[in-house]
Amino acid sequence: MSAPAPAREGAAPHGLARILSRVWAIALNTFREAVRNRVLYVLALFAVGLMAFSLVLGELSMHEEERVIEDLGLAGISLVGVIIALFLGVNLLSKELDRKTVYFVIPKPLQRWEFLLGKYLGQAFTLGVLVGLMSAILAIFVTAKGGTHGVTMVRAELLVLGELWLLTAVAMLFSSFSSPYLSAMLTGALWIIGRSRGELLAFATGKKLDGTPLGTLLEGISAVVPDFGAFYVSGSQLGGQVVSVHETFVGWGYVAEVSLYGLLYAAVCLGVAMALFSRRDLV
Repeated sequence: MSAPAPAREGAAPHGLARILSRVWAIALNTFREAVRNRVLYVLALFAVGLMAFSLVLGELSMHEEERVIEDLGLAGISLVGVIIALFLGVNLLSKELDRKTVYFVIPKPLQRWEFLLGKYLGQAFTLGVLVGLMSAILAIFVTAKGGTHGVTMVRAELLVLGELWLLTAVAMLFSSFSSPYLSAMLTGALWIIGRSRGELLAFATGKKLDGTPLGTLLEGISAVVPDFGAFYVSGSQLGGQVVSVHETFVGWGYVAEVSLYGLLYAAVCLGVAMALFSRRDLV
């Protein structure tokens, strides 16, 4: 009996390298497609216009120019980012299906989960670049008024980016099994509920609904929906204290904790999306 052939050294890493190469190729192609989308530039210009308009409002305020610029600028980055994440997230898969390009990609060695992961990473990178550019423009506006775009604003912008990455994962979850319009409606509704999760929980546990079937239902909903409100905390109350980018804001520990929460929630959404997309009939 001949001796068994020795296992090839480096076989597993070589296979992993090929998987990473395929995922990276899809991510890079997704980024290139997003950059060519004119809608992104229109929305980004809207955010810049909102920052410019904050200069006018700052002149009308009583020595509050920097505060007004930072508040409107951060709100503009968040609002435009949510629209972009929603728009791209629900169209990432539908475009491929409508143009039939997915039929030429999936039958190759590329697995469906690799395709979905590459699409997500491509959009995540696109959002990172857009948020970075808008944050740099906001820093220029703040500096031009004699203010300082410090570490506090960086923490707030990183939280906004984390929210957008989580929203993208939610959008891809819905788009893995439904139409773009329904996916947009479901994702938008979930984002609104998630932003108001604290108020929803307070209402469910209030005197009128505490212990009632409706209160229990609302508590269950608040426990399941992603807490998008945790990512945009400037001007809100945490632990009985109002936090703001102008005064007392959250530290790096809070940013790390919320980022980990968003990463885990996004991973669950992507995992479910991969399972659903793997069973989807592409014919």
